[in-house]
Amino acid sequence: MSVKLHIKKGDTVIVIAGDNKGQQGKVLKVETSKQRAIVEGVNLVKKATKPNAQNPQGGIVEQEAAIHISNLQLLDPKSGKATRVGRKANAEGKLVRYAKKSGEEIK
Repeated sequence: MSVKLHIKKGDTVIVIAGDNKGQQGKVLKVETSKQRAIVEGVNLVKKATKPNAQNPQGGIVEQEAAIHISNLQLLDPKSGKATRVGRKANAEGKLVRYAKKSGEEIK
């Protein structure tokens, strides 16, 4: 069973809790089953990798780790501050997400 989340791939979010609090970035991937997201440049971990085609040297690589979506909040398109997300029908009757702080529709 997949759950509707307030965050989608491509959204700009801010971390509101945890070690990376205050950092912001773009959502690269959302894992709906685990309710986690991978955010660009946030929650970096060092990972040992074997040599392969992309990295012939191998060694230690820094990459983003998943972060729970409850620790993320969407950035308001107008003010650039954290906002909650609501859903409402637009003019065509399609359900769209909007920022509760400014009322602005989220593309």
